[in-house]
Amino acid sequence: MAFDYWGIIIVPLLIFCARICDVSIGTVRIIFVSKGYRYLAPLLGFFEVFIWLMAMTKILQNLDRWYYYLAYCSGFATGNFIGIILEERIAIGYVAIRVISRVPAEPLIIQLKDAGYGVTYHTAQGSTGTVDVVFTIIKRPEIPKIASILNEFNPKAFYTVEEVKAVNEGIHRFYTPLRSVKRSLRS
Repeated sequence: MAFDYWGIIIVPLLIFCARICDVSIGTVRIIFVSKGYRYLAPLLGFFEVFIWLMAMTKILQNLDRWYYYLAYCSGFATGNFIGIILEERIAIGYVAIRVISRVPAEPLIIQLKDAGYGVTYHTAQGSTGTVDVVFTIIKRPEIPKIASILNEFNPKAFYTVEEVKAVNEGIHRFYTPLRSVKRSLRS
C-alpha cells in the first residue's frame, strides 16, 4: 500500500491555504464595507465565499480525516493574523488625532501647521488641571509621522486615534473637496 501524499499532505495544505485566503479577503472586505466601497466589497465577498465553499466541499467529502479539520482551523487562525497585517498595510481612510497635553501645546501646533496639517485647538479643564486639546485629521499612513512629532513634542502627551468615515473641506495636506468624498462613498 502506497503512502497517500495527495490525501494526507496536499489536500490539507490546500485547505489550509484556502482558509488563509478567504479569511484574509474577508478581513479586507469588512474594511471596505466600513469605508463605503459598495462595489469592491461585494466582489471580494464573492471570492471569499467561493474559496470557502471549495475548502468545505473537500472537508465534507472526507469527514473521517481529522487532519482536514486541523488544516481548516489552522488556516482560519493564520488568515486572521494575515488579515490584520493586510489591514495595517492597506491603511485606507482618515483618522482624527486628539492630543491632550498638560504642557502648553503651542510648539506642537506650530510644528503641525508648518508640516501642512490642519489644526484645531483649545484650552480645557482636565481632571488634574488645565490642559491643551489639539485636533487634526490625517490619512492613516501618516500616523507614524504624527506620532513621532507628538513624542518629540511631549513623550507623556495623551493622544487618541479614531477612525473618520469622511472628510469635507478644511485645511489639509490632502484637501478633499466634498464632491470627491461623496464620489468615493458611492463607489
